[in-house]
Amino acid sequence: MTDDIQFNDHNKDEFPPAHTAEHLLNQTMQRMFGCERSYNAHVERKKSKMSFHLDHKPDRKEEKEIERRMNELIDQDLPVTFEVVSRSDLPPEVSADRLPDDASDAIRLVRIGDYDVCPCIGRHVRSTAQIGRFELLGTNWDEHERSFRVRFKIVQ
Repeated sequence: MTDDIQFNDHNKDEFPPAHTAEHLLNQTMQRMFGCERSYNAHVERKKSKMSFHLDHKPDRKEEKEIERRMNELIDQDLPVTFEVVSRSDLPPEVSADRLPDDASDAIRLVRIGDYDVCPCIGRHVRSTAQIGRFELLGTNWDEHERSFRVRFKIVQ
């Protein structure tokens, strides 16, 4: 389907369940806290971490809600689909701000049900039920940077 389209080189070998969970967590944080997608992410098979700029330090109840929402989304078995659009035809909800300057004109969008859409050329599961369980391992707050780091793992 997209085999004949030339995208930018991709030098990562993602663990598809954790990488797909990264998309869900980005959208969950946007919806809960009105923040941007993570500014720093290290997503791996054993343990992952993502950092977000927030206006306040989330309390324990909010942290539990992040984990609850993530597992609820996973349980919904949302389909993960792909679509190729021209860079000039990005949907309004997709920002080109984070695309590399040398991004190809063909942009692959990854949609997770009606919950999230963003440009990505990484590997993903076919539906959220294939992710497994999202387990929040801990968080850190940097008051000076107004930065909230989420550490998590995917249990299959």
